[in-house]
Parts: sequence; structure tokens; C-alpha cells
Amino acid sequence: MRLARPALVGAGSLLLTAAVSGAGAVGATGLAAAGPATPGSAGVVTIRPDAVHALAGALPGPPTTAYCEQHYHIACYLPGQIQRAYDLPRLYRQGVTGRGQTIVIVDSFGSPTVQRDLRRFDQAAGLPAPPSLKVIQPAGKVPAYKPNSNREGWAGETDLDVEYAHTIAPGASILLVETPTSENEGTTGFPQIVTAEKYVINHHLGGVISQSFSATEQTFPSRQSLLNLRGAYTDAARNGVTVLAASGDSGAADTKFNEVTYYLHRVTSWPDSDPLVTGVGGTRLHLNAAGGDVKPATVWNDTYNVATNEFVVGTKGPSPLAGGGGRSVIFGRPGFQNRVRAVVGDQRGVPDISMSGACNGAADMYQSFAGQAAGWYPTCGTSEATPEFAGIVALAGQVARRPLGVINPYLYALSARHARGIVDVTSGNNTVAFIQGGKRHTVRGFRAEPGYDLASGVGTVDAYWFVPELAQAARAASAAPATHRDQG
Repeated sequence: MRLARPALVGAGSLLLTAAVSGAGAVGATGLAAAGPATPGSAGVVTIRPDAVHALAGALPGPPTTAYCEQHYHIACYLPGQIQRAYDLPRLYRQGVTGRGQTIVIVDSFGSPTVQRDLRRFDQAAGLPAPPSLKVIQPAGKVPAYKPNSNREGWAGETDLDVEYAHTIAPGASILLVETPTSENEGTTGFPQIVTAEKYVINHHLGGVISQSFSATEQTFPSRQSLLNLRGAYTDAARNGVTVLAASGDSGAADTKFNEVTYYLHRVTSWPDSDPLVTGVGGTRLHLNAAGGDVKPATVWNDTYNVATNEFVVGTKGPSPLAGGGGRSVIFGRPGFQNRVRAVVGDQRGVPDISMSGACNGAADMYQSFAGQAAGWYPTCGTSEATPEFAGIVALAGQVARRPLGVINPYLYALSARHARGIVDVTSGNNTVAFIQGGKRHTVRGFRAEPGYDLASGVGTVDAYWFVPELAQAARAASAAPATHRDQG
């Protein structure tokens, strides 16, 4: 997650340290209409991990919900609570654990301790080790780890991604794809991510790719400079690989190229806005100690929550801490969103679906890399939501016994027919506020509504029903598969 703070944006994870079938034609409203990129940014666009770090130290063991509520005045959840929240144990008892599937997680630099950290996480959570956890660097060797804010941010992001993909699909293998830089998207950075992802796709190394990073669309120097980076997604669509991306953690707002100044109007980010990618937004779970719902999930928005702001930012707020969502200025409405044209208009709308991402309702993770204290950290952001949904896709891949490919058409079709596995989110919004230039600004976002909305997408999932529904939709489509042109 790109941690949103008043007059300060953290480049690292939003780890709550105890204390990230349609025509995808370019839309008529492009970057020119939205305003030029930041001066001096030509050819360079910064990508950031989509996860959030707070202020206190690590804990020696995973904190319970009661502990977090007593000591931090926010909720946090153990892996087993997250599993039960999505009705996963009933699937596991049927043998649906992601067996035979591989989840691909792509992160700049990776984590030097990811193998050890996952073992510690699994031991505490009572999870089996994955069939395999492999690390590859197809775009070039990652420099030796040296603690600094950038490397620590990506290491925390990586640990979060791996641990929560594994939480949801404990029987799936994990392939961690590390790239050697995160600096920019001009000559390094995102082009290396494209190279790495193409390698994975062309060598058939996994069925779903999880990306917990993004860049504000308006920070690209031109529309074409963004479109030139789509190669991995068109390859994935041709090869039946599902690609996911986090929708961001600044609600309807986001930062300019300097990573400090917020746009004062609604913006969205890429790659989650790409029609060939499934954009994953954030919800807030309301769980009891057993993982049961105290009330239905709501849109994640901690912007005005004083306790969360004090824990994450160190002030009473407000700070932009909410799931991203809105209308793209790059892509026109894809065919799979024709049913929701009344919401998205002529533009691509995001997110497509949402999972747990709230800071007041954070997920416990473990890390031990140098530069930060080893231990357990409540963690939040769409960086949590995205690998969780990658796990859901892996479960559906096992049931379908085939790659799912671009799943956006299936999500909207399931929503339209009120499939039992789609759980509508009807409460909350992604309006955010912040102090900038000595003034308080509010960027009005979007409200959750019945059906599709720009705060939660089609909603969230009950995996016991959703997994077979998604698998059946993919099997049915395989009789007459759509081309990547038909999908976006």
C-alpha cells in the first residue's frame, strides 16, 4: 500500500507495526484532460508497494483481536479468523486447498528472509508448509540487501504477500518473482517487471499473478508511455493467466510524482485500472474471536478514525487511509462493464472486487529482515487484499482443472445473476481528507451501493460458493474462449 499521510507519503509497506469480455479501448478522457504529469517526470514514474507501516515495535507472538483492541484501540485478526471469515474451512474439508496450482507473487527486491518468515508464520498459524516456495530473478540479480526505507518497505510487502496468499490457499505452491529495482518506469523499474512477468507467462510457471504495487495514472508522462508497458498483460490473456493488482490505499485520492503532494480531485492508479487486470479493493471485516461476522463487511475507510490515525500516522488525522477506486482516464469502458455503464459511464471503473484491507481490522504478519525489529505486525492495505484474492483464484483453478485467464467477465456475470458467492458490500465510501499546504482538503469519493460500485466493485466473496461458481464460469467459457482483444 502507498501509505497516505498528511504532507508525507511512506514509500514502504503499510504494516501496522504493532505497533499494498470487453474492449479496452483508450478512453476519450485521457491524460490531457486530467492535466499533465508533474514537470520533470518525463520518462520516469515511481511505483510503490501497496502496504502500510505504523509506529510501534514488533510483538513476539501474533496478537489477538482482544489484544489489539485493548492496547491499540483497533481490531486485528489471526490467519484462522481470516480463513473463517471467507468460509474457507468447508472448502478445505473437501480437499480444495489450491493443490496443483502456483501463485506468482511479483515484488521489487523481495525479502531476504521470506523463507524463514513463512516458516515462522506457518508454525504460529497452524498452517502446513506450501508444496514449494521458490524465488527467481528473471529480470536480473537483486542487489545485496542493505536496510533502508525502500528495501525494508518492499521486504515487508513481500512477506505480507507470501503469507496471506498461503493463508487462503495453503495447498498451492508459491513462486516469488523478484526484480532488481523499483526506481522508475522510464528505463528501469516497471519494464523489468514486464520482463519478469513475461518470463513467467511464457514458461508456464503459474496460473495467477499477484501485484501489490501501483502508480497514479496521471503521473505517467503520456498515455502511450503507460500503454507501452501492457505487454505482460496481453501475453497473460493469451496464455490463460489471471493477473491481479491492488487498487491502492488512498481512497479516491492519490499522490503526484513527488510522492508527497496529493491530487485534489479523484484519480485512479494502474495497473489495477487495466481491463486485462482484476483490480482488488479493500473492505473492513467486523469479526469476533472465532472469525464470525459481527456485521457484514464494509468499504475500508480509516481516514477519520482517530485511533487508527494515531497508530499508523502518529496524529489524530485525517489521513487518506482507504481502498482506492474510481474511473480511469486511460481506458474506456470494457465490454464486461457494459452492465454497469450507469456507474462507470464511458470509462473503465475500478475496483472489480474487494477483500480484507482495513487498518482497523488488520491481519497479523511476521517478518525478521534487518532494519526493523523481528516479530509480528498487524498489517493492512490492498496489499493484503490482493494476495488473498490470488489464493481464491488458485482454489478456483484447482476446481476448474484449467487456467482461468482473464476473470473480469465472469465476476460481472456472476454479480448480474446474484450468484451466492458474490457478497454485496452496501455500506461505506472512499472519500478521504488530508492537510496540504496548511489547508484541509477533501476528495469526495464513491459510496457503496447495491450491486457494482466504485468503492467495492461487485463486492466481496463467500469462498465456499464463489470458488465453484468461478470455476464453472471458466469451464463454460473454455468451449468458446474469448481473445485478449475481446477482454480488454
